[in-house]
Amino acid sequence: MIHPCILCGGSSTRLWPLSRKSYPKQFVAVTGEETLFQATARRLSGVCGTEPLAPPLILTHADFRFIASQQLGEAGIEAGTILLEPEGHNTAPAVLVAALQLQACDPGAVLLVAPSDHRIPDAAAFRAAVARGLP
Repeated sequence: MIHPCILCGGSSTRLWPLSRKSYPKQFVAVTGEETLFQATARRLSGVCGTEPLAPPLILTHADFRFIASQQLGEAGIEAGTILLEPEGHNTAPAVLVAALQLQACDPGAVLLVAPSDHRIPDAAAFRAAVARGLP
């Protein structure tokens, strides 16, 4: 089983006033009806090739825990574990925490790390690429 980890702890200020420190771009519907975070969660739900995708592990800043949980619910996506960063320390430490969490729960599992603020319009092609890379 593939375990997606969605990184959504950053506080974006580049798209101000649409995006601001208390409500960063991944939680804003920038490109359509869904937010970038919701689109990422949807892209990482279901099946990837022949492998089922586990409910996503969410790694976010403590300030965004309720936004993340609410947006997953609105999208009808079951959340896996939500890990909270007390403060941001960039991508590498976040990925390490996710890997350690998964290792403790399911040694040998596959971790798929994805940022929450990327727009990937062809979800099927994305999942196919992941499936090709799995072996």
